[in-house]
Amino acid sequence: MKPYPVTVIDFQDLFPTDEACYGYLQILRWSGGFVCPHCSHGGAWKMKKGVHRCKDCRRDVSVTAGTIFQGTRTPLRLWFQAIWYAVNQKHGVSALGLQRILGLKSYETAWVWMHKLRTAMVRPGRDRLHGLVEVDETLIGGPKPGKRGRGASGKVLALVAVEDREGTKQKGIGRIRFKVIPDASGPALKDAIAEMTEPGSTVRTDGWKGYNGLKEKGYEHIVVQHEEEEPGCDPTPLVHRVASLLKRWLLGIHHGRVAASHLHYYLDEFTFRFNRCRARSRDKLFYELIRQALMADPAPLKSLKSA
Repeated sequence: MKPYPVTVIDFQDLFPTDEACYGYLQILRWSGGFVCPHCSHGGAWKMKKGVHRCKDCRRDVSVTAGTIFQGTRTPLRLWFQAIWYAVNQKHGVSALGLQRILGLKSYETAWVWMHKLRTAMVRPGRDRLHGLVEVDETLIGGPKPGKRGRGASGKVLALVAVEDREGTKQKGIGRIRFKVIPDASGPALKDAIAEMTEPGSTVRTDGWKGYNGLKEKGYEHIVVQHEEEEPGCDPTPLVHRVASLLKRWLLGIHHGRVAASHLHYYLDEFTFRFNRCRARSRDKLFYELIRQALMADPAPLKSLKSA
């Protein structure tokens, strides 16, 4: 079996049935052979689709247990088609688009599936950004009357971190990270930076006082002040470029109809796509997302709606 499909013909040949999909999950999840999560025994009998019965403790173990596929009543083949379609759309896909292409009867089903896939787009234990990292906040939301800038009401504040690889072999913008933050206070900013950026890295920010004290947190800190007398001088141009791309993406794919309580899911998807936009083999994204879906925790509808 090929490790992943390259063309739509490959996809159809590899996953014609649910049994083939379950077999693929078993290869990825138990690449070294079945190991019972209850007693660590290595022997098992194959039961119904995707289920093994441990020969020692006699417990049934499903290959989808503890993953985003847990408890699904939809054929796994349809899940695979959804993942294939989602990763092969360069700029993403909306829940409505997924509903139409798969012929799903319920919009809510497509919405839940897309959110579950977005939870899987964050790899557990992923590496933090390092090197020279530019950091700034951005406000996400439509035009609102009232105060502008930091502290504006009716919008969501997110911290953006961007690796600056200028001067290195790779050059240009590297990986990115987003983090929704409650405010632009020092503690909120420093906690978010610590979550996204490796200690010892160089962090470049504007002159906002909330960034003071980064050196005490183990970072080299470069401050670029706003130059009011020089129009066009931008202290954090990489962050503003990425933030602009994000907002155009939200408008273009999702028409700006993203609830504030679910924004972090969309930020995770944009990060996943942006960090892999230069991938030479886009078809490998299918393989990568399936693997991460097996590592992600189950995401029932109730938890998604109450995010």
